[in-house]
Amino acid sequence: MLLLAIDTSANASAALLESEGDTVEVLGSFTSNVGNDHSEVLAPAIESLLDQAGGRTPEAIAVGVGPGPFTGLRVGLATARTLGFVWGIPVHGVMSLDAIALDAVAQEPSDNFTVAIDARRKELYWARYDKTGVLLEGPHVSVAEELPASPVYGAGAGLYAERLATVGADVVPGFEHAHPGAVPLGTRALRILSAGETLLGTEPLYLRESDAKVPAVMKGKLL
Repeated sequence: MLLLAIDTSANASAALLESEGDTVEVLGSFTSNVGNDHSEVLAPAIESLLDQAGGRTPEAIAVGVGPGPFTGLRVGLATARTLGFVWGIPVHGVMSLDAIALDAVAQEPSDNFTVAIDARRKELYWARYDKTGVLLEGPHVSVAEELPASPVYGAGAGLYAERLATVGADVVPGFEHAHPGAVPLGTRALRILSAGETLLGTEPLYLRESDAKVPAVMKGKLL
């Protein structure tokens, strides 16, 4: 199966992967390091990846559904849904934190662990997994002190290492700056699909209300 993977829960990331049986090959990938250029770079990056693959049309799309900020997630989800409609192919959702969890499992953790990324407002988006990568709890959004006492993977851990240490949640070296990426997200999606299991839909996991509010004056006019 030829799969296009997209994640915009943090940086804009896209990848083209192909699977045959249990083998997954990465044909090409892109990740922006800017952090707020999703709408500018995602579409050209996908076009370039497809060109590198000889213009082949993917058979499915996997897109990160968050948790993440409103604007970033909307760009990735809108792009995935539009391409899926145009190509007439299925679009599957994957929780973005699962991408980091897959990389964590490759390190062969000895026990349960947590994945955490920056949620801004001095909070973290996080989820808890067993050592094989099975989701145990979450996703949640909370302050660092509310995370369980376990190893923590992800850029959120790097931001609040001292605060996490006070509750016995230790940052895993080498993962202090890790964000969800399209390659592990797509790999996880292909493995789940090849096992005959079902992925998520494309509803975003925002976890909290938008910062954008209708002004009081406008509310009065709308009534």
